[in-house]
Amino acid sequence: MGQQQLLLIILGVIIVGIAIAVGLSLFAANSIQANKDAIINDINNLAANAYQFKIRPLSMAGGGGEYTNYNIPYKMSSNDNATYAAVPSGTGTSAVVTFTGSSMSSGNLSTVVGAVDAEGRLTFSSFTGDFAE
Repeated sequence: MGQQQLLLIILGVIIVGIAIAVGLSLFAANSIQANKDAIINDINNLAANAYQFKIRPLSMAGGGGEYTNYNIPYKMSSNDNATYAAVPSGTGTSAVVTFTGSSMSSGNLSTVVGAVDAEGRLTFSSFTGDFAE
């Protein structure tokens, strides 16, 4: 083979190597974003469950207008996306329950924190680890 052909082969190998590296990087970033989105979706479901508990009367095993005795249902407390914790606080119009989802797939301690207010509105307050923006 001539010197020009060897240079073209080396250049082709370098370009393919760079393309593979970029592809792997994009895949990893997509995986992190997909996990973050899944945790946000799970917290949305938990927020709806907590609000349903709050508005249900005490006689029907509800909160009677409070989040105070709310516990995450066992089957919703952990999944392939994350493990979840709830911390109820306040009473009446200042009632809030704060959810923390800790990622199962991220080696870095990545969490999503969201809070549900007395009207059932969910707001996300922090993203840590790989989820930080």
